[in-house]
Amino acid sequence: MDTYADLVFLGGRVVTVDAEFSVASALAVTGGVISAVGGRDDVAPLVGPGTRVVDLRGATLLPGINDSHLHGCAFGMSTPPLSLDLGHPAVSSLADVAEAVREAVGRVPGGQWITGHGWDTGYLDECVFDPSRLPSRRDLDAVSPDHPVVLYSFSGHATWVNSKALELIGVDRDTVAPPGGAIVVDEAGEPTGLLHEGAQALVQNALPPLSRQERTGAIRSTLATLARLGVTSYTEPGLGPGGDGIMRGALGAETLDVYRRLLADGELTARLGVLLLPTGMAGTAEEFARALTALGKPGDADPRRLAILGVKIFADGIVPNKTSWMHEPYVGGGCGSLCVGGETDAERTAEIDAMIRHAHAAGHQLGVHVTGDRACDTVADAFAAAMAEHPRPDARHYVIHGDFLTAHSMKVLAAHGFGVNMNPTIKWTVADMEEEFVGAERAAYAWPYRDAIDAGVRVASGSDAPVTSPDWRQGVATMMLRESKAAGRVSGPEQCIGLAEAIRTYTIDAAWQDFADDWKGSLEPGKVADLCVLDGDLLTADPHDIPEMPVVLTVVDGQVVHDTLRD
Repeated sequence: MDTYADLVFLGGRVVTVDAEFSVASALAVTGGVISAVGGRDDVAPLVGPGTRVVDLRGATLLPGINDSHLHGCAFGMSTPPLSLDLGHPAVSSLADVAEAVREAVGRVPGGQWITGHGWDTGYLDECVFDPSRLPSRRDLDAVSPDHPVVLYSFSGHATWVNSKALELIGVDRDTVAPPGGAIVVDEAGEPTGLLHEGAQALVQNALPPLSRQERTGAIRSTLATLARLGVTSYTEPGLGPGGDGIMRGALGAETLDVYRRLLADGELTARLGVLLLPTGMAGTAEEFARALTALGKPGDADPRRLAILGVKIFADGIVPNKTSWMHEPYVGGGCGSLCVGGETDAERTAEIDAMIRHAHAAGHQLGVHVTGDRACDTVADAFAAAMAEHPRPDARHYVIHGDFLTAHSMKVLAAHGFGVNMNPTIKWTVADMEEEFVGAERAAYAWPYRDAIDAGVRVASGSDAPVTSPDWRQGVATMMLRESKAAGRVSGPEQCIGLAEAIRTYTIDAAWQDFADDWKGSLEPGKVADLCVLDGDLLTADPHDIPEMPVVLTVVDGQVVHDTLRD
C-alpha cells in the first residue's frame, strides 16, 4: 500500500448527506481528503502503522457543520470576558442587568466604557409583566453614574445606554436621529437611552474602534468555540466600510485583514466565507455603487480557507423594532419600511432595485438582509429583474433571514435558482414574543422552512451569532419541533421539517451557498475531510435530546481541532 490513511473511523453511523442521505459505518481520511466511505472492509486496507483508528462505538459522524451566517469577530467581542453576558438565562430582569453593570463598575477604572450584550425584553421580568416597560437609562444611572454604559440587544438592532453615555455622545432632546434610525424619547421628549437601527451609530462613532489585538483575540475566541461545537465553516455576512460603525468596527474592513493574518499564521481553524459590506443602512444606490467600485474584487490567498463570496445589502430591519416592511400592519399600527434612502415607498423600492441590479451586473453574489413579507417580495422581484436584464448562470443570490417569506417570493427564488438563509435558533428565541408585534398567525408562520423547501428553494441555516449562540444542535431540534425557548410552546407546527432536511441546511446546502458543494458539505470520496463526531446515535435520538448530545471530535481539512475522545 503506497498511501495509508491518516484517520479511520469504524463502528459508527456515518451520515454522508449524499444525494440519497445514505448511512455508512466507516470512513477513511488521507491527506486531508476523504479516501473511502462504506463498511469495515472498505477502510481496512488503508490502515497502516501511523493511522489513527477511531472506534466510534455507535457515535454519529457528520460532515463538518457550516454556520452560513455568523458574525465571528462580533461574537467574540460580545462574550465574556470581553463583554457582559446579558442574555437569558444569565439575566432574567432589568434588576439583574443593573447588578451586572454595578459589579463591572467595581472592576474597571473610572470613566472607562462598560459594554454588554444579549438583553432581550422578552426575557426580562419587568418587560414581560408590562410590555410598555422598556429598558431606560435610569435603570443604569443609579449603579453607573460616572462610567458610560453601552448594552447591545440580542438582535443587534437596538442599543441601551446610560445618561453618562448620552452626555458623551452629545444626544439630547434636540438631537435628530440619522436616516433609518430612531432615538426613543419619553413623554417629556427626553431620550430614554434606547437607540434603534441607524441611531446606534451615534454611540458607535463615540467608542474607540477595536484595536487589531482586540479583533484578533475576539476571532480566536470564536474559533475555539466553533471547534468545540463541530463548526468547520462559517460565513461572515458583511465586512467592510459599511460595518465600521457597528460594534466598534467589528464588521469593519480591518477585521478582514485580521482574518487574512490568522490564515497566514495557520490559526484560522475554520473555513471562512465573506460578504463584503460596502455601505450600512439608509444608503442610496449611488453611494452603494461608488463604495462597491472602491472595494474592487479582493483576491483570495486560499479560496478554500478564506473566500470573498459576494456583497451584502440591508433592505429592512427586524420585527421587534417594527422596522421589517410588512404587507399588513403591526399590532398597534404601522407597516415598517425599506431602510434605504428615499422619502416614499416607491423611491426606496427604486433604490433597492438599483443596488441589486448594480451588484448583479458587476458579477457579485448578493446576500440581502430582509425580514418583512413585503420586503421579501420586493427583493425577490429585484433579483429576478436583475437576472432578466443581465443573465448570469448560477448567481446564487439569497435572502438573508426571510422571516416572512411569501409564496410569491418562494416561487421567484426557486425559479431562478436563488436561496434563503434562515435562522432556527432565532425562531427558538423570539417565538414567544413575536405575537405581540404581528399577531398569533403571522408569528407562527415566521421562518417557513417547510414551505420554502417544498417550493424548491435552497435553504441554508445560520445562527446570526452574536444574536444567538452558534449551536447547530439547537437549530436542528427547532427545525424539527418548532418549540420556543421560554415556554416550550409549539409555534407553527406545519412548518416542521425532518432530521435529514435539517442537517442538509447546515451542511450541503450551506456549502451550495458558498459555491463549494462540489468539494465540501457531504462525506463522499474526494471531498475535503471536514468532520464532526456527535456522541450517540443522532438518527434515532429524540429531537428534544439533540441539543445535549456532546460534540466529541472536530476535524478541519484532515486536522483535528477539537478532541475529547483522548481526554
